[in-house]
Amino acid sequence: MTDSRQQNPLTAGLSETLLPQPCTLIIFGASGDLTRRKLLPAVYNQMLDGILPANFAVLGSSRSVMDDQAFREFAHEGIERYSRQAIDNHHWPDYEHRLFYEPGSLDDPQCYERIKQRLSEIEHEFGIPGNRIFYLAIPPSLIEVTVEQLRTAGLIMPINEPGPFSRVIVEKPIGHDLVSAKKINETLARSFNEEQTFRIDHYLGKETVQNILVMRFGNAIFEPLWNKKYIDHVQITVAEEEGVGTRAGYYDRAGALRDMIQNHLLQLLSLIAMEPPWSMDADVIRDHRMDVLNCLRPVATDNIDQHVIRAQYGPGTSHGAGVPGYRREQDVDPESITETYVAIRAFIDNWRWSGVPFYIRTGKRLPKRSSEIAIHFKAVPPILFNADTNNPLEPNVLALSIQPDEGLSLRIATKLPGPKVRIYPVKMDFRYGSTFGNPSPEAYERLLLDVMAGDATLFMRRDAVEASWAWIENILNAWKSSGARWLPEYPAGSWGPLEADRLVESSNHSWRKL
Repeated sequence: MTDSRQQNPLTAGLSETLLPQPCTLIIFGASGDLTRRKLLPAVYNQMLDGILPANFAVLGSSRSVMDDQAFREFAHEGIERYSRQAIDNHHWPDYEHRLFYEPGSLDDPQCYERIKQRLSEIEHEFGIPGNRIFYLAIPPSLIEVTVEQLRTAGLIMPINEPGPFSRVIVEKPIGHDLVSAKKINETLARSFNEEQTFRIDHYLGKETVQNILVMRFGNAIFEPLWNKKYIDHVQITVAEEEGVGTRAGYYDRAGALRDMIQNHLLQLLSLIAMEPPWSMDADVIRDHRMDVLNCLRPVATDNIDQHVIRAQYGPGTSHGAGVPGYRREQDVDPESITETYVAIRAFIDNWRWSGVPFYIRTGKRLPKRSSEIAIHFKAVPPILFNADTNNPLEPNVLALSIQPDEGLSLRIATKLPGPKVRIYPVKMDFRYGSTFGNPSPEAYERLLLDVMAGDATLFMRRDAVEASWAWIENILNAWKSSGARWLPEYPAGSWGPLEADRLVESSNHSWRKL
């Protein structure tokens, strides 16, 4: 491990003020899937890459009864199965030596006293100057009691006093609606300033998402075209191949609109549509993303079906095997009208984007796992090579692939070899894996590193969370007042309902094939 980010190409060139600081990462909900699959492997990969601070440790806590050794074995199993890099027997002893565990209930004050004592011992052993990051990998209903107990136990360091820092990471969902989101934010604000609060959205940590700003503002060829004069429409797709699985209990109360649109897709939209920032300061970037959310046109409730489509997956196939419809999944209400698919035609009412439709869609049990942002440029005039109205040229498309194969491609028209002029669309392709060789760091690796450094650029601010909920709630209220007792179905393994096709076809567009 190293204290210098300048020694590693992943962090070379960053300001000294962005160095990850020595700290202890305290994970509440440490026996859960998120910790096993994402958090512990992320920290392990940071260590292998040499970008963790030298003075660092992890303390996990949850109701599950484990000791330090059992937690280390739990971490080893998770890293063995899910890590970007394999277990390195030379480095593993140093990593597991930094893992600790304290069982207890989140509403038990004695648990926090034991954590306080363990932290004192750990910080002394590793020379950590009292800097603490609290990761709340817990349900939203437990945030209030956890934060209050942390404050009562004296575990949180105020930001306006010199000395060690305390930061908190909150997983989505931030609430179930606008009222509950505000309540959670108010709970956090009583103990943590906004500068201490990191609302995490792992999509913003993906390489292609981070590359959006570089692509737009680091290349002279894109930004002059990034407006309504040259762009016909934008499509943002997050397709999931699996069904609800073990999340059925949560998902049936949430649905695709709350689970995916409110956070992931609206954040992608704001990055694609934001104005050029005047600096890379975290709040400058977040101010510009917030401007986009403020300009989103509210969906009119009296004709919501013309702009928003919802549906459920029915019986179908996945990898050649039959799968049940959503209402036949375990732990799902047989009469449920929870949506597993949403498609929205949205508009941003500002000078840059006036009149340009943004189509956003997400769904479960679609043919493949794929997330993409596609910028569809306007067609060239119907003259010269585009004069044949029966066989028009395909417009240029810039596609940013977010997962699973991160990269970007640009579709352009070119001449086929031969004496005749025949036009054929070709794709100029860039993929991180093939260009740079090594797999890209996982999103949680980058985001945890940013929290250690105190860089909030890729995290959601309170006003953005509440603005997203306010826009979404307009749709939720319209659905509630409709009195619908059933939803359109699409076969599992298909690309969604026919109603979604009609949504884009009404504007003479079609969904891009992924």
